[in-house]
Amino acid sequence: MSAPATDNAPLMLSVSGARGIVGITMTPVVAATFAGAFGSHIRTLVQGRRPKLVVARDGRFGGESLARAVQGALASVGCDVVDIGVAMTPTVGLMIRALGADGGMAVTASHNPIEWNGLKCLDGDGLAPPKPVAEAIIARFKAANISFAKPLDIGSITTDTTAAKRHVDRVLEVMTGVADRVRARKLHVVLDSVNASGCEGGRMMLDALGCGVTHIYGEMTGIFGHTPEPTAENLGELAAKVRATAGAACGFAQDPDADRLAIVDENGRYIGEEYTLVLAAQRMLELRGPFALAANLSTSRMIDDVAAKFPGAVVHRTAVGEANVVSALKPAKGLLGGEGNGGVIVPEVCWVRDSLSAMALVLDLIASRGEPLSKIVDGLPRYAIVKTKLDLASIGGLAAVAPALAKLKAAFASERVSDIDGVRIDFADGWVHVRSSNTEPIARIIAEAPTKARAEELVAKAAKAAGL
Repeated sequence: MSAPATDNAPLMLSVSGARGIVGITMTPVVAATFAGAFGSHIRTLVQGRRPKLVVARDGRFGGESLARAVQGALASVGCDVVDIGVAMTPTVGLMIRALGADGGMAVTASHNPIEWNGLKCLDGDGLAPPKPVAEAIIARFKAANISFAKPLDIGSITTDTTAAKRHVDRVLEVMTGVADRVRARKLHVVLDSVNASGCEGGRMMLDALGCGVTHIYGEMTGIFGHTPEPTAENLGELAAKVRATAGAACGFAQDPDADRLAIVDENGRYIGEEYTLVLAAQRMLELRGPFALAANLSTSRMIDDVAAKFPGAVVHRTAVGEANVVSALKPAKGLLGGEGNGGVIVPEVCWVRDSLSAMALVLDLIASRGEPLSKIVDGLPRYAIVKTKLDLASIGGLAAVAPALAKLKAAFASERVSDIDGVRIDFADGWVHVRSSNTEPIARIIAEAPTKARAEELVAKAAKAAGL
């Protein structure tokens, strides 16, 4: 194997793994090389036996060719592979722990369009590796530093078809009583699984909770029925279906690897990805009392407001990226964390953002309150959040980001500034965060304030100060 050329399409290498354009920068050769680097790294950690690794894909069309390349590469460096087929990324994390595996790999580009695919590494705890480990794997990949096994040491490839059921069972085991409370309310849910990996597990979760289900884009064809990122502009059909479905309690939208969950209320109103984590945290705090939470710097202040209602609860802020949230959550023995993109992590289920855990907590909140979701949401603190993207090519490429951040930091030195991930500036009435993406060739500017006008003003001020 040799390290690939990047061509004109981006190959994103970060703490989130590898992502590229299918057929250009993400090919079976690239996938095999990256998997070989990951497997070789795992081999250095496991002595005296072949490591066991779980492999799955998010179901997007064409992903099987990459998954086969990954499985073959992992076996060729001396790892035993358990193929769980099309599965949600959080299910991979859960299966690593359930099977006592040494790690795993998900073939997924998460919310990216169909042109993309990628590879996400998980360690023996079923969580994304921390930045130094991710960087070591990337260095191996770039150097094509692959340690192939001798013929009698080549690993096996087996299959396991129990993954989705194990995942649902674990959620119900952790969240004691949720099934009885939700069943008693006989809630009806409209679910959009975007024809990808959440189809089976999402439906199974709602069935286990006794919900009536209207399932749109629920066939695992791998051809997305709409742009897959679960944002307001992409979920018009879900909103319309909720409005047209008599008695619907809410609508849920999963992204292709089902680690994120967006929510539509019973009136068909898209309530925003930021509310998923907040609603889940509210219910978990009600169930378990105060505990440590973690959320990234781009996540709404609502999570801090909810935690403040439970004296003793504390929110740890981290750099963007699941691995970074986990790195704060784990030592604090936190019971819930996540990101404002609809990602909720319940460590007792798995160390990966998990749409099934989020569904269960949100439905339990609705059931326990006996109120419509719209009323629950309207009772939460209200902020306006504005999220903008800049194509890196339009601002001079990745090299232009660091000088821009330095200008931004200097311009607002009198305010509260964090530079653990890009630059976030906190003002008395809001905040703004500027950073380059881990998964797309873009820079993001996100601001939150009491009004949309103020949030947009903060975006404009930050962009001007940074020269963007």
